[in-house]
Amino acid sequence: MNTAIDVRPFTAADAAEVRDLFVKVNRLLALPDMREAFEGYIARSLEEEIDHVEAYYRERDGGFWVAVDGDRVVGMFGLEPASATAMELRRMYVDPNARRRGIARTMLRYAEDECRRRNRPTLDLSTSELQGDALSFYRSSGYQLVREEVALSANNKTVGGGIRRYHFTKSL
Repeated sequence: MNTAIDVRPFTAADAAEVRDLFVKVNRLLALPDMREAFEGYIARSLEEEIDHVEAYYRERDGGFWVAVDGDRVVGMFGLEPASATAMELRRMYVDPNARRRGIARTMLRYAEDECRRRNRPTLDLSTSELQGDALSFYRSSGYQLVREEVALSANNKTVGGGIRRYHFTKSL
């Protein structure tokens, strides 16, 4: 694990790197026959959330953080309330060029600690079948699968297109 990674709250100065990381990761996830759907998802998510990340999460009583290596954003994630006792982990991405260094584990631990600070003893999250490493990571981090669904319609949380989504939870 790389101890040089620092997790800190998002600032306006991070906006371009967060935007670029979001686009980069989602384009890498796009299946060849779903490129158009992913581009639509990216555009919608940028407009509705990523390009206004600070306001988006503040309005929802959540927060958004970045993982930095020196002065470079190498990861990101958000939290928003899911219920009176739970937060939902959103937009957890690690730069593909910085993976396998413990960044995701550091961010997840930070997110779990933030839930505890907010007196929300449960963390919920979802990911898709396209993110096999994430599925393994969440399972190995103690998250329990609570449901699966096939996302037919698109919004700023899913591409849609029949991709299977897995919903997990963990009591902290």
